[in-house]
Amino acid sequence: MMRRRAALALLCLGSASCALLTKLTTVTAMPLTVVSYNIRHGAGMDDKVRLERTATTLRALDADFIGLQEVDEKVARSGNADQAALLGGLLGMHHAFGAFMDYQGGRYGLGILSKWPITRATPLRLPDGNEPRVALLVDVTLSDGASITLVNVHFDWVDNDNFRYAQAKVLAAVLDTLSTPYILMGDFNDQPGSRTLKLFQSRAKNATKPSDAHFTFSSTEPVKEIDFIFTAPAARWTIGDVAVIDERMASDHRPVRAVVALKPR
Repeated sequence: MMRRRAALALLCLGSASCALLTKLTTVTAMPLTVVSYNIRHGAGMDDKVRLERTATTLRALDADFIGLQEVDEKVARSGNADQAALLGGLLGMHHAFGAFMDYQGGRYGLGILSKWPITRATPLRLPDGNEPRVALLVDVTLSDGASITLVNVHFDWVDNDNFRYAQAKVLAAVLDTLSTPYILMGDFNDQPGSRTLKLFQSRAKNATKPSDAHFTFSSTEPVKEIDFIFTAPAARWTIGDVAVIDERMASDHRPVRAVVALKPR
């Protein structure tokens, strides 16, 4: 793109049309819709595993990237389905899965779906809590050739935050080494003001939810804000519309959706 601009600048040198050509060739940031959703392995509030219902909920959000927490891969309780692959197929998206642990004949963990090609997927082992944990880092290439990293997390859930904070510190250290802009999303199991959230707020831009509709758990009686989307470096991203989706049946969490845009260098 820089070569194209330089060539056009030479062509229009001394011409009255230069300003117009410059305006037409200016790169604008492409909006990207990001969703984070703890899907409870497809089990709704009726305790029935219906992954098609999960897909219907997600399809309506028309996301470019989706971070999924509580995902099963060939686990007995969810009919031995490869849930990340199945949701990717239903939504026409690329998929990646990161396993926490073996469970009921399969594996349990989290996933990422992307409309854009995935060039690398890396599960990052985090310190154990009540269960083993990983963060899933996925590199994708956008239509303009830009590379970004998607990061999905599901931190420990106990009231004492020692496990969560230990997991967050390991992830933060890795994020500090990234050369690509990144989107961090997930079920943090912690609320604004906690030291876990402050760790990421000091590094990234929070997709701030509406003050009158910011709770994400539970889906039927939301009283906690524990699901978040961040972007970094903060100067490279703009954040537009952010919403917590009023979906009460498909999971015990509500989805979070944010429209973000990566500024050109």
